Amino acid sequence: MSSVSEALRLPLSEDLSGFIALLRRLRVPCRVSEEGDQQVLRVPSEVVEQVRDLYARYPQGDDSVVVEQPRRRGGFFAALRASPLTAAVLLITLAVAGITLLGENFATIRWLNFVDFRIDGEYAYFATLEQSLAAGQWWRLITPIFVHFGILHLAMNSMWYWELGRRIEARQRAPMLLALTLLFGLISNFAQYLFGGPGIFGGLSGVLYGLLGHCWLYQKLAPNEAYRLPPGVVVLMLVWLVICLTGVIEVLSFGALAIANAAHVGGLVAGCVTGVIGGTLARRR
Repeated sequence: MSSVSEALRLPLSEDLSGFIALLRRLRVPCRVSEEGDQQVLRVPSEVVEQVRDLYARYPQGDDSVVVEQPRRRGGFFAALRASPLTAAVLLITLAVAGITLLGENFATIRWLNFVDFRIDGEYAYFATLEQSLAAGQWWRLITPIFVHFGILHLAMNSMWYWELGRRIEARQRAPMLLALTLLFGLISNFAQYLFGGPGIFGGLSGVLYGLLGHCWLYQKLAPNEAYRLPPGVVVLMLVWLVICLTGVIEVLSFGALAIANAAHVGGLVAGCVTGVIGGTLARRR
C-alpha cells in the first residue's frame, strides 16, 4: 500500500475545487483537510511532485486545461470538435440566415416568428400567441433566436455565442449549454412579445445576454478560468444595453433599426439568476 504525503499547503481562502476536480478526472487519489487557517492537500507519495507541477501550471484545475487545449492543438477546427453543441447552434443559425435571406424572405420568416403573421400590401397582420400555440406551433417559442436581419446582426451575435457558448460547454458541458440556450431563448422571446407586442423580431442577442449574466455571476461566486471574461466586456455590454434602452439607436437610424430591448433585459435577468444558482452550488461543492 502506497503512503500518503503532503503536496500543497494553502490558505483557506484559496479555492481548490477546480483543481480537485482535475485530479479526480486524472484518477489521482487525494484528500483535503483543514489545519488551523490552512488547507492541506495530500496525495500518494509517488505523485507528489507531479501534482505540485500540475498545480503550478493549472491552479484553476480542469477549466484551464479544457479551454487552452483547443488553441494549442489544431486551432479553429480543434475548437469546433471540442465544442460540438456551440458549433451546432451556429450552424443552424447560419442555415436559417441563408433560408431567410438575412431577414428578407418573409414567407420563410413567418414560420419561424414568435407568432404567425401575413403581409397584405403595406400592412402586417399578426395572430395571437394563443392562436399559434393552439395550432400546435410550439416551435415558435424558440425559433426566433435563429433569425437575423442583416450580415452585421448575424456576425456580431455569432461571434459572441462562439465566445460565451464554448466557455459554458467546456466548464458545465453540452447538456447545460443546451438547457441554458433554450431557457434564455424562451424567456427573452416571451419578454419581447409581452412588452413589445406582436411583431417580427429575432436574433441570439437575448440568449447572449443570458449567457453573459450566467458567466459573470458564476465567476463572482465560484472563480474559474473558463468564465473569466476579458476586462471591460461586462461593462461594455451593460453600457450598450443602457444606450439601447434610451431609444437613441432608433432615433439615429430614423426608425430603420429596432432593438429588442425587452429580450435583452429578460435574457440578462434570467442569466444572472442561473449564474447565482450555479455559482452558489459550485462554491459549496
